[in-house]
Amino acid sequence: MPPPRSFAGRERRQPGCGYSRQLLLIAAATGFALGLGMALTGPADAAPPRSLRGRQPADRAKPLTTIDKGTAGAFFDDAFSTLEGERPDFAAARAQAAPAIGGDGNSSAPGGRAANVQGFAWSTLIGGDTLVDEIKQMKMVVAKAVASASDFKGGGYDEARVAYGSTALCFGVIAAYDGDVRWKKDAETARDLFARVGNNCKVGSQQTFDESKARLADLESLLDGSGIPPRKEKEAFLWSMVAGRPAVMERLEAAEGRMAAAIASKTDFSRQVEAFLHEVEMVAAIGEVIQQPDFEDHDDETYRGHAARMREAAVQAREAARKNDYEAARTAVGELKKSCDACHGDYRS
Repeated sequence: MPPPRSFAGRERRQPGCGYSRQLLLIAAATGFALGLGMALTGPADAAPPRSLRGRQPADRAKPLTTIDKGTAGAFFDDAFSTLEGERPDFAAARAQAAPAIGGDGNSSAPGGRAANVQGFAWSTLIGGDTLVDEIKQMKMVVAKAVASASDFKGGGYDEARVAYGSTALCFGVIAAYDGDVRWKKDAETARDLFARVGNNCKVGSQQTFDESKARLADLESLLDGSGIPPRKEKEAFLWSMVAGRPAVMERLEAAEGRMAAAIASKTDFSRQVEAFLHEVEMVAAIGEVIQQPDFEDHDDETYRGHAARMREAAVQAREAARKNDYEAARTAVGELKKSCDACHGDYRS
């Protein structure tokens, strides 16, 4: 699924019934009374505006004590006697309107994906073992890419960029995962470290080579069970920075090739079903991540539709792999490819 060519809605309230009409009557009557009170007491009684800071109690218009016959019909003797139904629960309404707060402390903006909401079940898309295995595989890719400075500068930096990007994405999912998974206590620190080096590996400089070697040592420390020291200053959490779009798209392209090879025949599928399962779970997770509110075009319905269809097709392929159902897996991969091709047609620049 390629990068888009460029990189959150409010419900309209329907005309009220029940309370809304009566409240409007009360508001109109109250406004009329206040206006009439001001007219009877004169402008000299009105207090001038005051600053919000250190404001003193404002002077009030004197209560209206007499109403002539011409205006008496505008008021209720007892406004509450005209109301019907139960009193609205305004506190509950405010709570419902408030943005949900995610496990990373960010609110989910309108149109945002569920992954930013605390309690989202990442396990419905990807297993903890797949996350761990992906990180181990990416460690080997990085180790090869930084074997020497010349290899790194000759093109290994791009391989490191993709590997570190996928590693950072996995640690981002681990940090929010709904269950026990390895490296959870180190996940936020690792996420930010590997996201940074992945973004920096756009060029094969000596500086990015040295940084890549240092992050490889951190990754090896995690794999050995030693952990990594937490960072004193935490960076702002943005999925678009954790999972850089170019690196993510290259990872998707690699997954598409591996899935195609696994369904070339029923024999191939039976032999490669575990590897197939790994790839479709990674695609499902990526399909969720690239719909996050800080990704460009996240509010484009067409783009979100392509990404959602890709994610759902990957979930269907996952279920087929678990059942060792070759035909269902082929069908799901076909739908997944259609979503990618449609996105290519709409967004490739």
